[in-house]
Amino acid sequence: MLLCCRPSVLSCPAAFLGVIVVVILVIVYGTRSDYAELNPVIGELLPAGHCLCHTSANFECATCLDRVEAFTSTNASWDSKDTWVYNYERDGSNEALSTEQCNAAFPGYFEDIDRAAKLRRKNPVKKADLDSMKMYKGMVRAMIYDGELYVIQIVCKGEDHRKKVVATLASIYRAMTATPWRRDLPNVEFIFTIEDMADDPDHPLWVLTRRIEDHQLWLMPDFGFWSWNVDGIGPYTQVVSEISTREVDRKWDKKEEKLVWRGKLSFAPKLRRALLDAAHDKSWSAVRALQWFSEDSMMNDFMSSVDQCNYLFIAHTEGRSYSASLKYRQACRSVIIIHKLQWIQNHHYLLIANGPHQNFVEVERDFSDLGDKMESLLAHPAEARRIADNNVKTFRERYLTPAAQACYWRALMQGWAKVSFTPELYEKHGQHKRLRGLRFESFLVLESSEQLNFRASETKLLGG
Repeated sequence: MLLCCRPSVLSCPAAFLGVIVVVILVIVYGTRSDYAELNPVIGELLPAGHCLCHTSANFECATCLDRVEAFTSTNASWDSKDTWVYNYERDGSNEALSTEQCNAAFPGYFEDIDRAAKLRRKNPVKKADLDSMKMYKGMVRAMIYDGELYVIQIVCKGEDHRKKVVATLASIYRAMTATPWRRDLPNVEFIFTIEDMADDPDHPLWVLTRRIEDHQLWLMPDFGFWSWNVDGIGPYTQVVSEISTREVDRKWDKKEEKLVWRGKLSFAPKLRRALLDAAHDKSWSAVRALQWFSEDSMMNDFMSSVDQCNYLFIAHTEGRSYSASLKYRQACRSVIIIHKLQWIQNHHYLLIANGPHQNFVEVERDFSDLGDKMESLLAHPAEARRIADNNVKTFRERYLTPAAQACYWRALMQGWAKVSFTPELYEKHGQHKRLRGLRFESFLVLESSEQLNFRASETKLLGG
C-alpha cells in the first residue's frame, strides 16, 4: 500500500521563503514599534541587538569614593593642615582648578584615562594611526597647539551631528580657556566621534561610550554638558539650576512614591520592554513609553527631566548604546534604579551599588528583581533617602559639575599626550607652509552648511 505524505514547508522552497519573510517582517515591526502593547510572540522574537540582556560591565574603582573624606563636609574649604579641600558652593562651577585640585576634588574620575594610557604605553599612538582611520559620519579630527584649538576635518550626517560636534568642540575650548596656564597644555592631535557607537572600535578614538572589550577607545564627556537641543533641555547647568530651585518647594516627603520612566522603546526594544513588563499594573509604577510622532502620546506621556525629579524613584535604561539621559536623572534627589550596564561612560566608575556610599540601586538586565527591589525601598524610606542623598552628593554636587568636566577634558589631553605623537602645526603647500587646521573661533562663525563636512585643507581662510 502506498502511503501519501503531505509536503512539508521545508520541502517547498517558495513556502519556506515565505515563512522566512514573514518572520523578518515581524521582527522589523517589533524592533521599530513604540507601542507599549505588543503580541507576546513578537516580543519573544525580538533580538537583543546592541543591548544583550545577559551581559554587563562591572565597575571596580578602589581609588574612588573612599578617598573623598566625608561627603558631609562639602561646605568646608580648608582642613586642619591648611590644605585645599573641595567645596561645592565655591568650587563646583570653577573650571580653572589646578591639576592638583582636580585630583583632590575628583578621585577616581580619571580611571578610564589611566586605563587607556597604560594600554598604549608600549605602543604609542602615531600620526599614521590617525591617518589610516576612516572618517565615518560624526567624526572630527582636531588639534591643540600652543593652547589653541584647531579643527582639521569634520564629517557630519546632518544638523543633529553638526550641533553635537560644535557642542563637543566648545566644551574642549571652554576647558582650555578657563585655565590661566593654557599655554602649558600639551600639543595633541586626536579624532573623536559623537555617534552612540564607534564604527571602528579597534582604533585609538575619543568616544562617548565603550563596552568593556573596547580597549582602544578613550572616553570623553557627553556633549550635553554644553547644551542639548532636544525638548528644550538646554545647558546641563540650567537643568541642575531648575531642579535645585524646585527642591526648595518640593521636599522629599512631597515626592510621588512611584517609579517613573519615559522613553522610546525602539531604541532598545528587548531591554526597555522588559522594564515595561516588570512594572505593568504595579501600584508603584509610573512607567510609560513615548511615541515621538504621536501627538496624543507626547501630550499625555511626555515628562521633562525636571518633572521626573518629582518622583522618589527614577528608572534608567540604555538605548542604542548608552543613554545620555542618565546625567539628568542623577541631578535629581531621587533613587536612580539602573539595570546592569553594558556601555560605559566616563563617570560610571563612580556608580556604587552598595555600602555606605551607595548612590543607586542596581537590578538585573531583564528587570526580574525590580519588584523585590521596589518593595524593599518602599518599606525602608530612610534607606531610600540615604541613597538619594548620596546620588546628589556624588554626581550633582561633585562629578557632574562644570569643574569636574573641565578637569576631565584637561586630564584627557594630558593622558593622551603621554602616549601619542607631537603634531605639526604647519604642512607644506607648494612653496609655502600652510596651517593644518582652522582655529576654533573661525570655525565657529562659518555658515552651518560649511561646518557639516569641513576639511581645513580646502578652506581659503588659512591662506597659503
